[in-house]
Amino acid sequence: MAGPLTGLTIVELAGIGPGPMCSMMLGDMGADVIRIDRTAKHVMDRLADPKFAVHNRSRRSVSVDLQKKEGVEVALRLIDKADGMTEPFRPGVAERLGVGPEVCLNRNPRLVYGRMTGWGQEGPLAKAAGHDINYIALTGALHAIGPKERPAPPLNLVGDFGGGGMLLAFGMVCGLLEAQRSGKGQVVDAAMVDGAALLLGGIFGMAGAGLWNDAARESNMLDGGAHFYGTYETSDGNFVSIGSIEPQFYALLLEKTGLKNETLPAQMDRAQWGALKAKLAGIFKSKTRDQWCEIMEGTDICFAPVLSMKEAPHHAHAKARGAYVDVGGFAQPAAAPRFSRTREAVRGPAARRGEHTDQVLAEKGFSAAEIADLKKAGIIGAQG
Repeated sequence: MAGPLTGLTIVELAGIGPGPMCSMMLGDMGADVIRIDRTAKHVMDRLADPKFAVHNRSRRSVSVDLQKKEGVEVALRLIDKADGMTEPFRPGVAERLGVGPEVCLNRNPRLVYGRMTGWGQEGPLAKAAGHDINYIALTGALHAIGPKERPAPPLNLVGDFGGGGMLLAFGMVCGLLEAQRSGKGQVVDAAMVDGAALLLGGIFGMAGAGLWNDAARESNMLDGGAHFYGTYETSDGNFVSIGSIEPQFYALLLEKTGLKNETLPAQMDRAQWGALKAKLAGIFKSKTRDQWCEIMEGTDICFAPVLSMKEAPHHAHAKARGAYVDVGGFAQPAAAPRFSRTREAVRGPAARRGEHTDQVLAEKGFSAAEIADLKKAGIIGAQG
């Protein structure tokens, strides 16, 4: 079945990290995403097989040399026929290449022009290099995550993907909806510092209400400080997670751990959290992870085993929901969210660089002679 974004065309200027994730999400939802890759081998081609670049799935690839004016014109002709486009460059780079928003919107006034950066399009850091860890550091998110001793990077999930890729995907869909009403395009400025800050909004609210200690990690309810919200090691060296915040869930935790009839401090007595955590640690260490799953999984304790990425696709709940799919011979997350009628779906593994160059250009009005001449001049490339 067609996905909810079927009929929309998005041109993606190739990048790494959050930009590709945004395009994957749009492609999984049915948009025809055309990725403009470089003609020469690049660091982004570091994987032996592109199918392992999961965030590059669900779209076609053309290879174009944007360092040449003829290549820029090829890209602009594709953008002329698109509903939206995304670019991953530092501020000013797209303008220097000749594919900045002023040029593109003059040619295609309905275009939704998405910009993905770490620091945003303006500000003293706008043109500086950075990575996820730097962007979340500036927002307060990194400071709040990890053990007491030092902040711990939560992979690159918060800045690149939650604060970046998902933010840009949301911004693009908002822009595309508005363009259908107004007939006018616009620029979407998606910055990872903005997105990471948004993700931290609830914690800012707790701090404002005096319910969050910003000065010390592992002293708060959600950062590992509380005995009823965290992870515990089991006798086999695995871990389980507990999130028994609400009183009724906490009461069930005490019941299942054999503490129901003991005289214990109040749940929210922060001064006693350390002692209670030590008590629970000893209890959880007495059984294996599987044994605790038999006791707690599916109850209102708010419990789940801590699974590795290798284990996660094989859990019964993941299988029942089809949460992972096999694409190209290995498991990866399925398309999400889910729709009842216009179904989302992974539309194939990541393409090889330039795999669809001839096909896409022909569809967009380039003649066979033009394609041959562009290829001969090195403006476009064959499959890489």
